[in-house]
Amino acid sequence: MNIILFDSGCTRFGGKDERYRHIRDVLRLREGDSFKAGIINGDRGMATITDFGPDGLSFSFAPEGPDSSLFPLYVILAAVRPICMKRILRELVSLGAGRLVICTSELGERSYLESGLYRSGEYRDIMLNGAMQSGHTGVPEVLFPAGLAKALDCVEDAQVRLCLDVAGTTASLSSVPSGSPLAIAIGGERGWTDRERKLFDSRGFIRTGLGNRILRSETAAVAAAALALGRMNLI
Repeated sequence: MNIILFDSGCTRFGGKDERYRHIRDVLRLREGDSFKAGIINGDRGMATITDFGPDGLSFSFAPEGPDSSLFPLYVILAAVRPICMKRILRELVSLGAGRLVICTSELGERSYLESGLYRSGEYRDIMLNGAMQSGHTGVPEVLFPAGLAKALDCVEDAQVRLCLDVAGTTASLSSVPSGSPLAIAIGGERGWTDRERKLFDSRGFIRTGLGNRILRSETAAVAAAALALGRMNLI
């Protein structure tokens, strides 16, 4: 963790909190010590430990200013196995994606979105972890529309819309037009169907790719997001 994030109004981490264990075991801080901290999607600054014990710690926070850390990058993700989605969510948040849209696809397993990752809210903890890795306070909104058509509605304000696809691509991602906001759709383990491709075409998406190699979903997501941010001159 390169910054410790918390909800507005929070002044204490319990003994079972990952943030408490990080401060105790990794940073090795004690009462009176300070650490980099920030309010989720808010100010960043320094926190000072005011009380430290085996059951948790309390802290005060001194903000130093707002932290505009999210980029105008929207990512549509076809649902994949939860263990893969955990990696994708953490890394996309770490990169600074501004909006994540997770939906089912025709070739994907619909039960993926019914897993404990989403029901328990664990995905939010993973996203928070990604933000703390980045050293910034931004945690993007995540949407769960019912199906691909509604997912495309969630990115209608994007100036550039890309569909990552191995089959039938028209341009490499490194050569597509730049624009902001930029949306990119990434398929599941078995890719997109022809019907889904036609839907993307009808909604102004450019079908693009990362070469002729078939990549794992988590590899494709991170590589595509990084290239898209590069096209917008943001990294």
